Amino acid sequence: MGARRKARECALQMLFAADVAKVNKSNLTRDFWNELSDFDADEATRDFSNNLALGTLRNLKSIDNKIRTRAEHWRIERMAIVDRNILRLAVNEFLYEDTPHTVVINEALEIARRFSTYEATQFINGILDAIKHDLEKEKKTTSKNDEEPKVSEKTNASSL
Repeated sequence: MGARRKARECALQMLFAADVAKVNKSNLTRDFWNELSDFDADEATRDFSNNLALGTLRNLKSIDNKIRTRAEHWRIERMAIVDRNILRLAVNEFLYEDTPHTVVINEALEIARRFSTYEATQFINGILDAIKHDLEKEKKTTSKNDEEPKVSEKTNASSL
């Protein structure tokens, strides 16, 4: 298993602890690495994992809103704890990391296969794929608007 996948798994475990035990966010990473982790990670792996977990918690409201738009008939609070945190972790990576979206989805599915159920992988794949398409559509719209020439009032007035 690659170091980045292991980092994602550790981030998931931190999110699970924060979700279930309401662990203090300021101590979350320290407590995880000192007490809960059975993985001896190098500094780069720890940093990546910590950034994913803390970034997800920092942006939880916007991440959950993205998930809500695509989780039809599912309230986030009613989702399995592991599944909702896999989704949160992946959406955080979609929005705030440079990882290609397809890689994020594949990693989320591999982690779901290890920590959740077969049905969960289908559920997670469907939601993440829909969010990925939404983000790509937003990006196309944004880049298209950026390419359109802007007509200033001065130019407009002088052409009259």
